[in-house]
Amino acid sequence: MVTLTPGIVVVFALILVALVLFATEPVPVDVTAISVMVALMLVEPVSGLFVDVGLLGAPVPMVSPEEGLSGFANAATLTVLAMFILSEGVQRTGIVQKLGAFISQYTADSESRQLAATIGVVGPISGFINNTAAVAILLPMVTDLAERGGTSPSKLLLPLSYASMFGGMLTLIGTSTNILASELADRLLGEPFGMFEFTQLGLVVSLVGTVYLLTLGRLLTPERIKPRVDLTEEFEMADYLTEVRVREDSPLVGMRVSEALVETDFDVDLLQLIRGDQVFLEPLGPKEIQVGDVFALRTDRTTLVGFLDAEGLDLVPVTVDEAELETAGEGQNLVEVVIAPGSSLVGESLATSRFRQRYDATVLALRRGGELVRRRLDRVQFRVGDTLLVQAATESIERMDQNRDFIVAQEVERHDFRESKIPVAIGIVAVVVALAAIDFVPIVVSALAGAVAMVATRCLRPTEIYDAVQWDVVFLLAGVIPLGIAMERTGAAELLADAVVTSATLLPLVGVLGLFYVVTALLTNVISNNASVVLMVPVAVEAATTLGANAFSFVLAVTFAASTAFMTPVGYQTNLFVYGPGGYRFTDYIRVGGPMQLVFAVVTTLGIVFFFGL
Repeated sequence: MVTLTPGIVVVFALILVALVLFATEPVPVDVTAISVMVALMLVEPVSGLFVDVGLLGAPVPMVSPEEGLSGFANAATLTVLAMFILSEGVQRTGIVQKLGAFISQYTADSESRQLAATIGVVGPISGFINNTAAVAILLPMVTDLAERGGTSPSKLLLPLSYASMFGGMLTLIGTSTNILASELADRLLGEPFGMFEFTQLGLVVSLVGTVYLLTLGRLLTPERIKPRVDLTEEFEMADYLTEVRVREDSPLVGMRVSEALVETDFDVDLLQLIRGDQVFLEPLGPKEIQVGDVFALRTDRTTLVGFLDAEGLDLVPVTVDEAELETAGEGQNLVEVVIAPGSSLVGESLATSRFRQRYDATVLALRRGGELVRRRLDRVQFRVGDTLLVQAATESIERMDQNRDFIVAQEVERHDFRESKIPVAIGIVAVVVALAAIDFVPIVVSALAGAVAMVATRCLRPTEIYDAVQWDVVFLLAGVIPLGIAMERTGAAELLADAVVTSATLLPLVGVLGLFYVVTALLTNVISNNASVVLMVPVAVEAATTLGANAFSFVLAVTFAASTAFMTPVGYQTNLFVYGPGGYRFTDYIRVGGPMQLVFAVVTTLGIVFFFGL
């Protein structure tokens, strides 16, 4: 039995604080992870000061600076970084968009075929490019698929997220969680995962997940957003959009738009200016207001009355809908835009980010899950997964589509895809997978070599590789890896393992294996999947060793559980991606994902016993 030491107490205290911060996210999870890393490195020197003043008998051993910083040089961190670059290289060729266009011809207006196509495409793709990137790429395609077929996007987007998760379990490189778990297995057991180590189990899980989503899951998935006819209807904008005409006696005549309307005290957003046969979008600030100008506005009815009287404007009796707002050009002017993980806008508002000036775009409404915000938008702080209804010129929307801060939820016609590089990019990924599969070189070497090859073959430009990396994930990995080292070093992992083994005395060995899956899955639904792996893998190894079981099987149970967080929107990044565009409520994830989580707990546990033994 492990004795409770000051080192274990400190580690548990840090874990508790980290869990609270991961769950509540007062700061981004990567900031929390780096803070934990710094705290771990400070424990020993700070406790030495307490020894000097007589408050402690001996310093509290923890991690050295070299061990604390080891996450940045860790093979898992570097492999994940390289995989982001490989995924971006494939994305830049436009092959996924071509695939989407081909699928839309097959699915037509059949919801069942649309659902089957969505799952059938994202699952295999997620096995070979990062599943988070796969959802970001495919979300616009699936939204358009729903629109063209007259299907609610809510019926397709949650399955898109879920299928990407179990698709990511087909290979080692499907998700950063697998890569991190492989590194931990190598360090603790001397057994890293092979490229297709658990593919047979991943196929079984994927098959079961697909059947569930096509049957019971389809019945349980709600239709939160009606099949789209008009974006203004979808966001219930009828009472918030109007047009006004400038009268001869208006005090605004001769003033610049920026002085008269943009910086007004009224809760009004200017969407477009109609002057004769011409329609103008942002930037409107420099334009001089003339008699007879017509402005399309976003405001509420109460504000509108005071605004008309104060500014000398007349109401224009016209219905402002999507068709009216898209008369300014031949392309799209009205789109849904999702705030992406790692976006610089998270925590900012329209006012603090100077959104209108920065992106030459106007936000008409914001959807956060099932909640719609259409008033005082400038005060709302953005969160990951928020969906904005944006009005902008076609060129501005194309720029936003290429900006890592956003995911534009409708496909935007882009002319910068490198279609001639499709065979090259696919070939590079295939070689990376093959070299790692035959164990010619470690996965970190083949992945980094593939990243270099993407640049050397011009699939990616040198300046694009930095934008390709999700740095918040990289820093999260680098920050939590030392926590696992500290758990092993202090005996905290062994103490937790003893507690699990003691509490599981009434369970058979397969029951203990299933318990680790359930505990990890519940933990992952609240905090980061990578943090769950770091916390649970050392405990699983210790427990398996104590029970005389196959430790590798226990590591696999934790790995699969950490990558299948179905029950909350915050459990996995892909769940957040679809939260706003699908108009989901928090309870929808429990309703659809809860039964699926239970099914996976049984199937994964029995599958591990069958394929890998106990």
